[in-house]
Amino acid sequence: MIKAVICDDEKSALNIIQYFIEAEGFPIEIIGTAANGREALALMQQKKPDLAFLDIQMPIMDGFEVIQKIQGIKVIIITAFDSFEYAQKALRMGASDIISKPIDHEQLREAIQRTIGWNFTGNETVNQILALIHQHFNDKIELSELARQTYCTESHIARLFKKHMGISIISYVHKVRIETAIQMLKNEPISINEIALRTGYQNLNNFYKHFKEFTGETPAAYVQNLINKRG
Repeated sequence: MIKAVICDDEKSALNIIQYFIEAEGFPIEIIGTAANGREALALMQQKKPDLAFLDIQMPIMDGFEVIQKIQGIKVIIITAFDSFEYAQKALRMGASDIISKPIDHEQLREAIQRTIGWNFTGNETVNQILALIHQHFNDKIELSELARQTYCTESHIARLFKKHMGISIISYVHKVRIETAIQMLKNEPISINEIALRTGYQNLNNFYKHFKEFTGETPAAYVQNLINKRG
């Protein structure tokens, strides 16, 4: 589950976000709420959530001040001010997304999906499996463990996942791993062997096999093409 906090001095906004997450069956657990900036900062430092919904205009300490003091938490900014300058400032300071009040369900859904980096389905069990995969893709992922955590049989989650995602669970795991590897190749000056290990491949040949399967070329060829494009 994705652990999240909601920090807003307007009770109605807090209730809307919490209701929407629960109603949609998103794999997000609200582990705390705060009504002012000081409480928000203390909550995040104590609970260390993956995601924070953070209002800009709060008593004692505003959202911008809170963002400056936290690290490693994805933040969706909430604001009553529909201003380009506000949005630009929030994104420059590290916010992942920004939504305006009154909170619209579709806007909230899109902001959550952009922030966590993958899309939800209409099925709560599949959403839970997706969350587990995206949080642990670099570990050994076994169907039996996914079944245990979702309280389903292996055959049931395999059929359910294929129905909603159009791809098998194992193929999706490799897809996430290779997409992550591609971003590393683009942005991090580390070896292909290190990237393979970081994305869950203990065997380099296995990494090469799945990389070529998803991209049509080897990691080395992909890197060379990047270099050629950059001139």
